[in-house]
Parts: sequence; C-alpha cells; structure tokens
Amino acid sequence: SRYGPKMPLAVDCTAELIRCKVLDSSGRLKSHELILSYGLALVRFVNLITERKQKMVSIPLRQLAREVDIPVWVVDLRHELTHGKLPRLALCRKGCDVVLDWLRKMYWSRQLGNNLCEEDEDGDEEEEQEEVEANAELDSDAWE
Repeated sequence: SRYGPKMPLAVDCTAELIRCKVLDSSGRLKSHELILSYGLALVRFVNLITERKQKMVSIPLRQLAREVDIPVWVVDLRHELTHGKLPRLALCRKGCDVVLDWLRKMYWSRQLGNNLCEEDEDGDEEEEQEEVEANAELDSDAWE
C-alpha cells in the first residue's frame, strides 16, 4: 500500500491472479465469467511484463516472452483471449498456475533472498519435467 499508484508490476499481477483463484474456489461465478476474469489477468500479465522490453521498433510478444522465460504457449493463450475464440476454463487455470509460478521464481523468491528456491531445489527437476510434459500436451491440443 506504500507504493500507491507506483505498485510493482509483479505485485499487481500476483494480486489479480490470486483474486481469480479465490473467485474460482468460491464457486459463485459461472465458467464464462471465470474465463473472462482469468483472461483479463493473464492478458495484463503478458502485456505488462513484456512492455518494459519493448523498444522503439515493435518486437513480437513471443520473442519478448522467450527473453524473460515466459512459456510461449502463455503468449498464445493471451493472443486467443485477446483476438480469438475464448479458450477452455481448464487452460486459463493452467495459465494462471504457470504464471504464478513464474512470478514466484522471478520476483517473490528474489524478494525473500531466494530462500524459497533453496528449499525446493530437490523437487525442481521432477516438477520441471512434469511441467515440460504438461506444456507439450497443452501446445499440441490446447487450441482444438
């Protein structure tokens, strides 16, 4: 609250994504409303995080996302949410989880002096392999 209108982007994005998860777990919103809620939070995340890397010449979002280690399928999800047919709720939930994990690794653990990363190092390799496999599944059939 001390930041006022100058809230760090990662804090703002985390708050929006967590708000979506809380609304989802409450059971009060319909599927379509949840998709829109997750969608707005995911679009804002991709736009805000990649915006800082944008130069005078327009650089494709996929390239910017690769530079900051955001999975390309999250950028594709953002594109579908913005320009295409709305994706399934399960894909939005998965996108939210992946983005929250990215924020945890790239922002929150650094704020805490990497203490979170050190505790999880043993399980990271297994989790990363599972994530790669899950993302491969999402890449291949997510847009059907």
